[in-house]
Amino acid sequence: MHVVVVSTGGTIAMRPDPATGKLVPAVSGEELVDMLRWPDAPPLELDDFASVPSFDMHGDLVVELADRVREHCRRDDTAGVVVTHGTDTMEESVYVVDRLLDSDAAVVFTGAQRAADEPDTDGPRNLRDAIRVALAPEARGRGALVAFAGELHAAREARKVDTSALRAFGSPGYGPVGHVDGEGVVFRRRPDRRPPLPRPAEPLPQVDLIRLHAGSDDRFLRASLESGSRAIVLEGTGRGNASERVVPGVEAAVRAGVPVVVCSRCVAGRVEPVYGRGGGKDLAEAGATFVGDLAGPKARVLLQLALAAGLDVRAVLEAEA
Repeated sequence: MHVVVVSTGGTIAMRPDPATGKLVPAVSGEELVDMLRWPDAPPLELDDFASVPSFDMHGDLVVELADRVREHCRRDDTAGVVVTHGTDTMEESVYVVDRLLDSDAAVVFTGAQRAADEPDTDGPRNLRDAIRVALAPEARGRGALVAFAGELHAAREARKVDTSALRAFGSPGYGPVGHVDGEGVVFRRRPDRRPPLPRPAEPLPQVDLIRLHAGSDDRFLRASLESGSRAIVLEGTGRGNASERVVPGVEAAVRAGVPVVVCSRCVAGRVEPVYGRGGGKDLAEAGATFVGDLAGPKARVLLQLALAAGLDVRAVLEAEA
Protein backbone atom coordinates (compact mmCIF):
# COMPACT_ATOMS: atom_id res chain seq x y z
CA MET A 1 0.00 0.00 0.00
CA HIS A 2 1.25 3.45 -0.88
CA VAL A 3 0.28 7.11 -0.75
CA VAL A 4 -0.38 9.01 -3.97
CA VAL A 5 0.90 12.60 -3.94
CA VAL A 6 -1.05 14.72 -6.42
CA SER A 7 0.73 18.02 -7.05
CA THR A 8 -1.10 21.06 -8.40
CA GLY A 9 1.39 23.89 -7.85
CA GLY A 10 0.99 26.64 -5.28
CA THR A 11 3.60 28.28 -3.05
CA ILE A 12 4.89 24.89 -1.90
CA ALA A 13 6.11 24.38 -5.49
CA MET A 14 7.20 27.94 -6.29
CA ARG A 15 10.55 29.66 -6.82
CA PRO A 16 11.37 33.20 -7.93
CA ASP A 17 11.57 33.68 -11.68
CA PRO A 18 15.22 34.70 -12.37
CA ALA A 19 14.12 37.34 -14.85
CA THR A 20 11.33 39.00 -12.87
CA GLY A 21 11.72 37.92 -9.26
CA LYS A 22 8.05 36.90 -9.22
CA LEU A 23 7.14 33.64 -7.51
CA VAL A 24 5.99 31.09 -10.10
CA PRO A 25 5.35 27.32 -10.04
CA ALA A 26 8.67 25.64 -10.74
CA VAL A 27 8.93 22.48 -8.60
CA SER A 28 7.68 19.06 -9.68
CA GLY A 29 6.11 16.50 -7.41
CA GLU A 30 9.32 14.46 -7.54
CA GLU A 31 11.34 17.46 -6.34
CA LEU A 32 8.84 18.04 -3.52
CA VAL A 33 9.35 14.48 -2.32
CA ASP A 34 13.14 14.86 -2.57
CA MET A 35 12.87 17.93 -0.32
CA LEU A 36 11.31 15.80 2.42
CA ARG A 37 14.71 14.36 3.37
CA TRP A 38 12.83 11.36 4.74
CA PRO A 39 14.99 8.23 4.23
CA ASP A 40 12.36 5.86 5.63
CA ALA A 41 9.39 7.50 3.91
CA PRO A 42 6.54 5.13 3.04
CA PRO A 43 6.07 4.12 -0.61
CA LEU A 44 4.90 7.14 -2.59
CA GLU A 45 3.45 7.51 -6.08
CA LEU A 46 3.71 10.91 -7.75
CA ASP A 47 1.05 12.46 -9.97
CA ASP A 48 1.91 15.88 -11.44
CA PHE A 49 -1.67 16.93 -12.11
CA ALA A 50 -1.09 20.65 -12.68
CA SER A 51 1.33 23.49 -11.99
CA VAL A 52 -0.70 26.61 -11.27
CA PRO A 53 -1.04 29.14 -8.46
CA SER A 54 -4.16 28.40 -6.45
CA PHE A 55 -5.67 31.79 -7.28
CA ASP A 56 -5.94 30.41 -10.83
CA MET A 57 -7.53 27.07 -9.84
CA HIS A 58 -10.83 27.66 -11.60
CA GLY A 59 -13.86 25.48 -10.92
CA ASP A 60 -13.70 23.07 -13.85
CA LEU A 61 -10.04 22.33 -13.14
CA VAL A 62 -10.96 21.53 -9.54
CA VAL A 63 -13.67 19.13 -10.74
CA GLU A 64 -11.00 17.41 -12.86
CA LEU A 65 -8.82 17.27 -9.74
CA ALA A 66 -11.68 15.63 -7.85
CA ASP A 67 -11.97 13.08 -10.68
CA ARG A 68 -8.26 12.29 -10.40
CA VAL A 69 -8.42 11.95 -6.61
CA ARG A 70 -11.42 9.62 -6.83
CA GLU A 71 -9.61 7.47 -9.42
CA HIS A 72 -6.68 7.00 -7.06
CA CYS A 73 -8.98 6.32 -4.09
CA ARG A 74 -10.71 3.47 -5.95
CA ARG A 75 -7.46 1.54 -6.35
CA ASP A 76 -6.81 -1.37 -4.01
CA ASP A 77 -3.14 -0.46 -3.62
CA THR A 78 -3.75 3.13 -2.43
CA ALA A 79 -3.73 3.82 1.30
CA GLY A 80 -4.58 7.50 0.84
CA VAL A 81 -4.12 10.56 -1.35
CA VAL A 82 -2.25 13.77 -0.57
CA VAL A 83 -2.89 16.89 -2.66
CA THR A 84 -0.31 19.69 -2.62
CA HIS A 85 -2.12 22.94 -3.37
CA GLY A 86 -1.75 26.69 -3.00
CA THR A 87 -3.26 28.16 0.15
CA ASP A 88 -5.29 31.00 -1.39
CA THR A 89 -8.18 28.83 -2.58
CA MET A 90 -7.39 25.55 -0.83
CA GLU A 91 -10.54 25.89 1.29
CA GLU A 92 -12.67 25.87 -1.87
CA SER A 93 -10.83 23.04 -3.63
CA VAL A 94 -10.83 20.75 -0.59
CA TYR A 95 -14.56 21.36 -0.20
CA VAL A 96 -15.28 20.52 -3.85
CA VAL A 97 -13.26 17.32 -3.58
CA ASP A 98 -15.00 16.45 -0.32
CA ARG A 99 -18.50 16.98 -1.75
CA LEU A 100 -17.70 14.73 -4.74
CA LEU A 101 -15.74 12.11 -2.79
CA ASP A 102 -17.47 8.73 -2.90
CA SER A 103 -14.84 6.77 -0.99
CA ASP A 104 -13.73 6.31 2.62
CA ALA A 105 -10.08 6.64 1.62
CA ALA A 106 -8.12 9.40 3.34
CA VAL A 107 -7.65 12.55 1.24
CA VAL A 108 -5.39 15.25 2.68
CA PHE A 109 -4.64 18.70 1.25
CA THR A 110 -1.54 20.60 2.25
CA GLY A 111 0.73 23.37 1.03
CA ALA A 112 3.09 26.06 2.25
CA GLN A 113 3.22 29.72 3.14
CA ARG A 114 6.91 30.03 2.22
CA ALA A 115 8.35 29.29 -1.21
CA ALA A 116 10.34 26.15 -1.90
CA ASP A 117 13.75 27.84 -2.04
CA GLU A 118 13.42 29.68 1.29
CA PRO A 119 15.72 28.14 3.93
CA ASP A 120 12.88 27.91 6.46
CA THR A 121 10.16 26.79 4.07
CA ASP A 122 7.28 25.04 5.79
CA GLY A 123 6.40 22.85 2.81
CA PRO A 124 8.38 19.69 3.66
CA ARG A 125 7.06 19.54 7.23
CA ASN A 126 3.46 20.00 6.09
CA LEU A 127 3.90 17.38 3.39
CA ARG A 128 5.35 14.84 5.83
CA ASP A 129 2.43 15.47 8.16
CA ALA A 130 -0.10 15.03 5.35
CA ILE A 131 1.47 11.73 4.28
CA ARG A 132 1.29 10.46 7.86
CA VAL A 133 -2.38 11.40 8.01
CA ALA A 134 -3.09 9.69 4.68
CA LEU A 135 -1.60 6.48 6.11
CA ALA A 136 -3.48 6.64 9.42
CA PRO A 137 -6.38 4.16 9.57
CA GLU A 138 -8.27 6.65 11.76
CA ALA A 139 -8.33 9.15 8.85
CA ARG A 140 -10.57 6.94 6.74
CA GLY A 141 -14.18 8.02 6.39
CA ARG A 142 -13.53 11.59 7.54
CA GLY A 143 -13.72 13.11 4.06
CA ALA A 144 -11.12 15.47 2.66
CA LEU A 145 -8.94 17.20 5.25
CA VAL A 146 -6.46 20.07 5.41
CA ALA A 147 -3.15 19.34 7.16
CA PHE A 148 -1.26 22.51 8.01
CA ALA A 149 1.12 23.58 10.78
CA GLY A 150 0.42 20.40 12.72
CA GLU A 151 -3.37 20.87 12.67
CA LEU A 152 -6.07 18.94 10.82
CA HIS A 153 -9.19 20.71 9.58
CA ALA A 154 -12.38 19.33 8.01
CA ALA A 155 -13.16 20.41 4.44
CA ARG A 156 -16.43 22.15 5.29
CA GLU A 157 -14.97 24.08 8.22
CA ALA A 158 -11.48 25.00 7.01
CA ARG A 159 -10.79 28.67 6.35
CA LYS A 160 -7.57 30.47 5.46
CA VAL A 161 -7.19 32.76 8.46
CA ASP A 162 -3.84 34.45 7.86
CA THR A 163 -2.22 35.80 4.72
CA SER A 164 1.36 34.84 5.58
CA ALA A 165 1.71 33.20 9.01
CA LEU A 166 2.70 29.54 9.08
CA ARG A 167 -0.54 28.66 10.86
CA ALA A 168 -2.52 29.62 7.78
CA PHE A 169 -5.72 27.66 8.43
CA GLY A 170 -8.32 27.48 11.14
CA SER A 171 -11.85 26.24 11.67
CA PRO A 172 -13.58 29.25 13.24
CA GLY A 173 -16.36 28.19 15.56
CA TYR A 174 -15.17 24.58 15.57
CA GLY A 175 -11.42 24.17 16.00
CA PRO A 176 -9.24 21.44 14.47
CA VAL A 177 -10.54 17.90 14.13
CA GLY A 178 -7.10 16.59 15.04
CA HIS A 179 -3.35 17.13 15.17
CA VAL A 180 -0.11 15.65 13.95
CA ASP A 181 2.21 15.24 16.94
CA GLY A 182 5.63 14.11 15.77
CA GLU A 183 5.00 10.81 14.04
CA GLY A 184 1.58 10.39 15.64
CA VAL A 185 -1.82 11.39 14.24
CA VAL A 186 -4.50 12.17 16.83
CA PHE A 187 -8.15 12.87 16.05
CA ARG A 188 -10.41 14.60 18.59
CA ARG A 189 -13.75 14.53 16.77
CA ARG A 190 -15.42 13.38 13.58
CA PRO A 191 -16.90 16.11 11.37
CA ASP A 192 -20.43 15.87 10.02
CA ARG A 193 -20.48 14.83 6.37
CA ARG A 194 -23.29 14.97 3.83
CA PRO A 195 -23.73 12.26 1.18
CA PRO A 196 -21.57 12.89 -1.89
CA LEU A 197 -23.02 14.86 -4.77
CA PRO A 198 -23.04 13.41 -8.29
CA ARG A 199 -20.29 14.51 -10.61
CA PRO A 200 -21.46 17.56 -12.62
CA ALA A 201 -22.59 16.66 -16.12
CA GLU A 202 -22.01 20.20 -17.42
CA PRO A 203 -19.31 22.85 -17.04
CA LEU A 204 -19.68 24.80 -13.83
CA PRO A 205 -21.94 27.84 -14.34
CA GLN A 206 -21.34 31.42 -13.32
CA VAL A 207 -22.21 32.01 -9.68
CA ASP A 208 -21.32 35.37 -8.15
CA LEU A 209 -20.27 36.14 -4.58
CA ILE A 210 -21.14 39.63 -3.34
CA ARG A 211 -19.84 40.96 -0.04
CA LEU A 212 -22.15 43.52 1.55
CA HIS A 213 -21.15 46.54 3.60
CA ALA A 214 -22.70 49.52 5.39
CA GLY A 215 -24.79 51.34 2.82
CA SER A 216 -24.91 48.53 0.22
CA ASP A 217 -27.46 48.72 -2.56
CA ASP A 218 -28.50 46.26 -5.29
CA ARG A 219 -26.21 47.43 -8.11
CA PHE A 220 -23.98 44.36 -7.98
CA LEU A 221 -26.97 42.04 -7.74
CA ARG A 222 -28.44 43.56 -10.89
CA ALA A 223 -25.06 43.43 -12.64
CA SER A 224 -24.86 39.72 -11.82
CA LEU A 225 -28.32 39.16 -13.30
CA GLU A 226 -27.51 41.12 -16.45
CA SER A 227 -24.25 39.23 -16.98
CA GLY A 228 -25.92 35.81 -16.79
CA SER A 229 -25.20 34.56 -13.28
CA ARG A 230 -27.12 31.36 -12.50
CA ALA A 231 -27.08 32.03 -8.75
CA ILE A 232 -25.88 34.70 -6.34
CA VAL A 233 -24.32 34.42 -2.88
CA LEU A 234 -24.62 37.40 -0.56
CA GLU A 235 -22.15 37.72 2.30
CA GLY A 236 -24.34 39.78 4.61
CA THR A 237 -23.39 41.52 7.80
CA GLY A 238 -23.85 39.81 11.16
CA ARG A 239 -26.68 37.26 11.15
CA GLY A 240 -27.12 37.73 7.41
CA ASN A 241 -28.35 41.29 6.96
CA ALA A 242 -28.28 43.81 4.13
CA SER A 243 -30.19 47.07 3.71
CA GLU A 244 -33.55 48.09 2.32
CA ARG A 245 -31.84 49.06 -0.94
CA VAL A 246 -30.61 45.50 -1.46
CA VAL A 247 -34.03 43.85 -1.11
CA PRO A 248 -35.39 44.87 -4.58
CA GLY A 249 -32.39 43.23 -6.21
CA VAL A 250 -33.06 39.99 -4.33
CA GLU A 251 -36.71 40.11 -5.42
CA ALA A 252 -35.66 40.68 -9.05
CA ALA A 253 -33.26 37.73 -8.98
CA VAL A 254 -35.80 35.36 -7.45
CA ARG A 255 -38.44 36.43 -10.01
CA ALA A 256 -35.91 35.60 -12.73
CA GLY A 257 -35.38 32.12 -11.28
CA VAL A 258 -31.90 32.92 -9.97
CA PRO A 259 -31.35 31.54 -6.44
CA VAL A 260 -30.03 34.02 -3.87
CA VAL A 261 -28.15 32.53 -0.92
CA VAL A 262 -27.27 34.40 2.26
CA CYS A 263 -24.10 33.77 4.30
CA SER A 264 -22.31 36.01 6.76
CA ARG A 265 -19.12 37.93 6.28
CA CYS A 266 -18.32 36.96 9.90
CA VAL A 267 -15.90 34.04 10.21
CA ALA A 268 -17.99 32.14 12.79
CA GLY A 269 -21.65 31.72 13.67
CA ARG A 270 -24.85 30.97 11.77
CA VAL A 271 -27.05 33.23 9.67
CA GLU A 272 -30.69 33.51 10.65
CA PRO A 273 -33.53 35.66 9.22
CA VAL A 274 -34.31 37.85 12.24
CA TYR A 275 -34.15 41.54 11.40
CA GLY A 276 -36.39 43.83 9.38
CA ARG A 277 -35.66 47.11 7.57
CA GLY A 278 -33.47 45.34 5.03
CA GLY A 279 -32.27 42.73 7.48
CA GLY A 280 -32.34 38.98 7.12
CA LYS A 281 -36.08 38.62 7.65
CA ASP A 282 -36.74 40.89 4.69
CA LEU A 283 -34.22 38.99 2.54
CA ALA A 284 -35.94 35.70 3.39
CA GLU A 285 -39.36 37.16 2.55
CA ALA A 286 -37.91 38.29 -0.78
CA GLY A 287 -37.02 34.65 -1.50
CA ALA A 288 -33.40 34.31 -0.33
CA THR A 289 -32.18 31.05 1.23
CA PHE A 290 -30.06 31.04 4.40
CA VAL A 291 -27.30 28.42 4.71
CA GLY A 292 -26.33 28.26 8.37
CA ASP A 293 -22.61 28.70 9.00
CA LEU A 294 -21.41 27.77 5.50
CA ALA A 295 -18.77 30.26 4.31
CA GLY A 296 -19.51 32.34 1.22
CA PRO A 297 -16.81 30.86 -1.07
CA LYS A 298 -18.02 27.35 -0.22
CA ALA A 299 -21.67 28.25 -0.76
CA ARG A 300 -20.67 29.54 -4.18
CA VAL A 301 -18.98 26.31 -5.31
CA LEU A 302 -21.78 24.22 -3.78
CA LEU A 303 -24.26 26.09 -5.96
CA GLN A 304 -22.05 25.52 -8.99
CA LEU A 305 -21.93 21.78 -8.32
CA ALA A 306 -25.68 21.53 -7.72
CA LEU A 307 -26.62 23.53 -10.81
CA ALA A 308 -24.18 21.69 -13.09
CA ALA A 309 -25.52 18.34 -11.85
CA GLY A 310 -29.15 19.36 -12.41
CA LEU A 311 -30.06 18.96 -8.73
CA ASP A 312 -32.78 20.65 -6.71
CA VAL A 313 -30.77 23.62 -5.47
CA ARG A 314 -32.95 24.43 -2.49
CA ALA A 315 -32.85 20.82 -1.29
CA VAL A 316 -29.04 20.74 -1.55
CA LEU A 317 -28.76 24.01 0.37
CA GLU A 318 -31.15 22.92 3.11
CA ALA A 319 -29.25 19.67 3.57
CA GLU A 320 -25.97 21.57 3.86
CA ALA A 321 -27.25 24.13 6.36
